[in-house]
Parts: sequence; structure tokens; C-alpha cells
Amino acid sequence: MGWDYALVHIKFTIPLAGLLTAVLKPLLTRTDLYKTSALIVIAFTSALPWDSYLVHQRIWTYPEDAILGPRFLKVPVEELFFFVIQTYITSMFYILLNKPSFHPQYLTNRADSAPGVQFVRRLGQSALTVLIAYGFYLVRKGGEGTYLGLILAWACPFALLTWTFSGLFLLRLPAARIALPILIPTVYLWLVDELALGRGTWAIESGTKLGICIFGSLEIEEAVFFLATNVLVVLGLVAFDRGTAVVNTFPGLFPEVPATPTFSLVLKGVFTNPSKYDIARVRGLRDSVKRLKSKSRSFYLASSTFPGRLRIDLVLLYSFCRVADDLVDEARTQAAALDWIDKLTKYLDLAYASDAKASASTHSLAGYIDKNFPESARSALKLLPTSLLPKEPLYELLEGFKMDLSFTQGDGRKSSPQFPIKDEQTLELYAHRVASTVGELCLWLVFHHSQTRLAPDQQAVLVAAARTMGHALQYVNIARDIKVDAAMNRVYLPTSWLKEEGPGQGPDQGGLRLTPEDIIRNPDQAGAETLRQRLLDLAFREYGRSRPVMGSIPDGDGVRGPLIVAVESYMEIGRVLRERAGVPCPKNPDRATVPRSRRIWVAWKNLALA
Repeated sequence: MGWDYALVHIKFTIPLAGLLTAVLKPLLTRTDLYKTSALIVIAFTSALPWDSYLVHQRIWTYPEDAILGPRFLKVPVEELFFFVIQTYITSMFYILLNKPSFHPQYLTNRADSAPGVQFVRRLGQSALTVLIAYGFYLVRKGGEGTYLGLILAWACPFALLTWTFSGLFLLRLPAARIALPILIPTVYLWLVDELALGRGTWAIESGTKLGICIFGSLEIEEAVFFLATNVLVVLGLVAFDRGTAVVNTFPGLFPEVPATPTFSLVLKGVFTNPSKYDIARVRGLRDSVKRLKSKSRSFYLASSTFPGRLRIDLVLLYSFCRVADDLVDEARTQAAALDWIDKLTKYLDLAYASDAKASASTHSLAGYIDKNFPESARSALKLLPTSLLPKEPLYELLEGFKMDLSFTQGDGRKSSPQFPIKDEQTLELYAHRVASTVGELCLWLVFHHSQTRLAPDQQAVLVAAARTMGHALQYVNIARDIKVDAAMNRVYLPTSWLKEEGPGQGPDQGGLRLTPEDIIRNPDQAGAETLRQRLLDLAFREYGRSRPVMGSIPDGDGVRGPLIVAVESYMEIGRVLRERAGVPCPKNPDRATVPRSRRIWVAWKNLALA
């Protein structure tokens, strides 16, 4: 009896697993834990017979004074634990690096894949087939190549199976998010293995190995073994993510999906023929993600914490809001912008046609979108989950766009600017229309996807809080964009506030108070900064009224934490503005931003406390 092998775990594997667990704990979802547990079971049951065979054949040996003693099928208990701990460590690295990934956008099939990608997939299949044949050749030949042959003959068939079903999906994923979860634990375990081999904790019989060392005491077979097993774990996780993405992305194929899909349902997703995929929907999701990454980074990061279909629907909702806003904002003239609002109104009329007209309206809706909207906007309109959303907030959102247009009169940019935000009440109305509506719509998606059914009065309380929080978030947005808005001849600071602030700065102002024109001429003046801070004070008061209510959101589906993250990620912009009062952002002098590391910290902290 000895402690050498146990000390390997105590010193090296368990501390790393503990560190990863501590870092990831706030971010882990039920699906993450479920797929990690499934991979551990699969790894254990598939490796045990193979490992037992190696021990029986004395290819692997363990000195009795290096192990505790208990064995199963002649495999030491420490070795059995290695199956578990290695799979867990690699899974945690994979989950950590892939947490922001939106897997539905990477789904594909042959019709959607470039010829080069299909060639790489076939090349991988051919290479793995050759390695399997070579492995069996080495085993049959015996002698010094036996151990390497056994590794290849055991590992490569599993790799070929997962590569065949998920290779096209894997090739679309960011390469670093696949390579790093393989390489980091592999190199780490190489170092651990080198120390163990050097100490004699375990050994490979000389007649079954090539006798080539990568460095120190690390045999080439051991290097290949750890690389191969980590590849298998990552391939298994990729296959699981693909299966989960399939069942969540295609309601037509999988009408009912729980928040945490069962293993059998995930397998159905894995084995679903890709030719059945609705690739138009996938391409729409890709467009949505690209849009959010460029224009709503805080929301996109926060969305990664939402589960399954809820995240998909939230991404589609935000994508629609961005597209609608861009169509109106980027119109060359006010008349053109009003025309887009009319078209969006007609779109909503068709989308919310009565049930009696539903079948006909669906066809006419698609035709209307194709006829009246640019190609870049069509998928966002077609994929908006209107069946899950009340129509009133969407119509109110369009009224908010009209308020934006009231900043100008006549035909476009040459017209004199107008300033419709007369007082604090008008500011609140504007914030309600352009932000509270979106918050309310998000909440209705949560209600739909939640397995915890709330009473109408509970829903009403949460909706009211969402509207108040919408005011807070929009006030932060206005405070951030004073200079950007001024460049468009827009001032969202209430005119009544400006009059209270101080003498005007223009050449003809005399003793008049500060005016919107002063802000347009000089948005960096002290008066503007004072009003920015006043607006932030109002934002944080509204935030303080609604934030405690979020704690009453049922967390059975794991949505309370993500909702809090979405709010806090945006309010962090307000905190940055307070910290930098009067100091331009070093990277973008016109707009304060939250560094990515800080956004990640905000998400982690609030998930931990939720």
C-alpha cells in the first residue's frame, strides 16, 4: 500500500478541478452539469474495459507500494478516478471557453457548407480510418508498437463516429474554442504524467512501447493517449452541443423541449438528418448574432447566460428591434423614415392578424416582407416570435421612433432641429416607448418559456418593474450618447432642465438660460456634464425602485440570474459614466464603454449572488 498515485490527484488534478469549479460555478447551467455528467459516464464505461485489458496484459503496471490497494477488474481505484477527473477538467475548460458561443448559428448541412469544408470533413474521416487500420496492424504485429496500436484502435473509432455526425458543425466553430480545451489540459497532464513516470508511480512495459520520449520521462504513447482522450472528450461535448442546438433551434422538428433536454432527446438531435434543417432560420440567426455583436455587445454577452430556446427568442427579439431602429434612423429623409414606420406598422398588422386569417396572413406576411424590406432586414422580421409576444409594446416602440423623428421638420437633414423632450414627463414617455416596451417583451418571453407558472397578479408586478427598469436603462443610454446625439442635432436632455442649469454659451444668448442649441454646439461643456450626472441620478433612482423586484422572479428555470446580468451589464455603463465624470473615454471620446473584462466580472458576480 502506498500514496504515490493518490498524491498525484491530491497535488495536481483535484486542485485544478476545484479551481475550475470555483470560477465556473456561477456560470454553470443545468445543461452544462448534465452533459458533463453524461460524458463522465461514457468515458468511464468506454475506458474501463480497455484499461482493464492493458493491466491484464501487463502493458500498464502499478507498483504495489505506489497505490492504495483497492482495484476493480484489476484497475487501481486511483486510475478509475483518473477517468472521472480528466473528463471533468477538460469539460470545464471547454465550457469556460465556449460559454459565450451561440451554437444554433453554427448548425449546417451539405447544401449550406462550402466545398472546402466538406473536403476537410471527408479528409478527417479518411485519416481516422487509416489510423484505425494502422492501430489494428500494430496490435496484430505485437512487440514495441502494441501500446500505441491499442490506443489508436480504441480511441479512433469513437472519434470517427463523432466526427462523422458533427464534423461540419465543429468546423464552423471558432478554432480556438476547440483547440484550447484540448491543448491546455493535455499539456498539463503531460507534465503530471512525466513526473509520475519519473517517480515510478506507474510504468509501461518495455517490450510493448517504442521507447521514444517526448521530453524527460514522457513516453510518446502516453503523450498520444492524453491527447487522444482529451480530443474524445471535446468531440463528445461538441456532439452534445450540436444535438442540443438542433432540438432548440427547430420547433418544427421538436415542438416540445424542456429547459434541460434529456439525453435521449439530445441523441435524437445528433442523429437528425441535417437535410431536414431549416437553413433559412439558421442563416437568420447568424445575421441576428452578427448584428448584436456589433451593436448590442452588452446584451449579447448577457444573453449567453440564458438557457435554450429562451436565448434564441431573445436574440431574435433584439435583432428585430435593432433592424427596425436602423431602418428609421438611417433613412435619408424624414419622409423616408415615416414610410419605414408605416411599413413596419403594416408588418405588425399582418403578423397579428386574427386566427381566422392566420394561414392566409402567414403567406401574405412573407410576401409583404420580401416586397417592402431590404434583404438584410428580412430574416429579422420573418423570425420575430410574434406568437409569443403581445402586440401592444411593439406598436408603442414604433411610436417611440416617431418621437425620434420629431427632432426634425421638413425634408431631412437641412431642416432646422426641433427639441420635443420638453420636460421630465416627456422624457419618461420616450423612455417607456423605446426601452420599457423591449423590457416588457423580454419578460413575456421569460413567462412563456418558464416551467414555473405565475399568477396574473405576480406577472403584473414583474411587468411594472420591467417598465420602470426600462426607464433606467434608457436614461443611461441617453447619458452615454449626449455627444453622439448632438452630432445628429438631437438633445434628449429635457429642455426644462437646460433652462435651470445656467447661462447659455452661444454668441447671441445674452442672459438666456442654457438651450439645446448650446449642447449641440458644445456637448462637452460643464453644463452638459452636470445634466449627464443628473440624468444618471434619475436612472439609478428608477433602477433602485425596480431592482429588488427582480429577486422575486422564480429561479426554477435558471432565468433570474441571467435577467439580473442583462440589467447590471447595462447599468455598469452608468457606473462608468459616474467614475469618468468629465473625463472622455480613452478609446472612444464620444461614447463611454465598459471593458470586456469588467463586463465578464459583472456577469460572474451577479450570477454568483443571484
